Amino acid sequence: MKQRGRHRRQQRGRALRAFLAGTALALTAAATMISASQATVGDRPGALKALAASDRTAGLRLQERLVPRSTLDRLAAAMGRPVGVSTVLDDADHSLLGAADCTTAERTALPVAPAATRAYCWDAADTRGWRAGAVTTSGDADDDGHWGERRVILSGWTHRSGSSAKPGAARVAFVDASDPDRLTYTWAALAVPVDGGRDYRGLSSPVSGMVWYQDRLLVTAADGLYVYDMHRIQRATVDSGAVGRVGGGWAAYGARYVLPAVGSYRLTGKAARPAAISLDRSTAPDSLVASEWVPTGSGRHTTRLWRYAFSSNPARAGLLATDSTGRTVATEAYETKTAGVGGVLSYGSQWYLARAADTADGHGTLWRQNAHGARATRCGADGTHRCWAGPSGSLSYWEETGEVWSQSGRMLYALPLSSVEKSLG
Repeated sequence: MKQRGRHRRQQRGRALRAFLAGTALALTAAATMISASQATVGDRPGALKALAASDRTAGLRLQERLVPRSTLDRLAAAMGRPVGVSTVLDDADHSLLGAADCTTAERTALPVAPAATRAYCWDAADTRGWRAGAVTTSGDADDDGHWGERRVILSGWTHRSGSSAKPGAARVAFVDASDPDRLTYTWAALAVPVDGGRDYRGLSSPVSGMVWYQDRLLVTAADGLYVYDMHRIQRATVDSGAVGRVGGGWAAYGARYVLPAVGSYRLTGKAARPAAISLDRSTAPDSLVASEWVPTGSGRHTTRLWRYAFSSNPARAGLLATDSTGRTVATEAYETKTAGVGGVLSYGSQWYLARAADTADGHGTLWRQNAHGARATRCGADGTHRCWAGPSGSLSYWEETGEVWSQSGRMLYALPLSSVEKSLG
């Protein structure tokens, strides 16, 4: 793991915060799109309810399963020596568009209030047929906010199911965000080794949650979490819509790179599936927080939130804390009286929940909850709460800059956590 001096981190942090303070975008046009029917205040989730220890220890327990080193080495021997994040960023072949170059329809997916201070959109042709999901950053990976000398954003996408040749396919955009005026990126497919490392299959699960912590990337799956090693990125050698070993080499849904899973955390019983996840650096040790997905209109009106501790063992950098049998137990868990939670953050004693809109063209809500009550961001003096992004994506807090990053539709955006606090009604 890399080491840096705190003085250099502080200098870069001050310079970046000064830059951000002077470059806020005027992204308030979306406010005019809110109809009168959306002015109704949404659910009132109230205070968080702590769950009993039995719910934490049994209902939310994970079992760690690491891929044998021999399997990963066999795959690397066949595909070539693995590369790291810097190599992938150096190979960027696409660029994000600044907010001013995005369409009005794309910008309506942004929160109305608090407004984004930075926003970008993805090329429609490059993302057609894919759905944006989770986001995580080098602010999660390292406390100085950088990976090497770069600022990096990872954006997870899932191919829409249906008649596609690649249902459930998952990929990640590696975005070089070192220059806020020019974000470049390239794709890497998410995969799972099979046949002892002689081949791999695509990760057939929606990417609704993702956390990059130290050397590892944790991604939500249907039955838990998959783990990827940021030093074990393989090059694809064949430009094909297929995935895995193909005639002439290795394919990754047309991406230039592929990430083979190095492990997983599987739920050991019938419990809540992690849907949204994020990193909390305010705990000791750092922790992974999660929420389950409960659709609005499902008849259920409560959602579980919980926390896992990361390991403090240097030999297990980026992995969760486990007992001698490889089990991970939630250190705390809560229940909130709401559904449709698409993003979760925890910092200090506060939890932030991004709730999806009730209609396809509506806006969602952003709640701050704790053990004493709940407050939502509001759109203006009228107190309307439905002013967050409609298709609420995952939330990621970049502690070094004080920014919250998220995705909505084809928009990638950031805003200060302080502006969320100021907007609470």
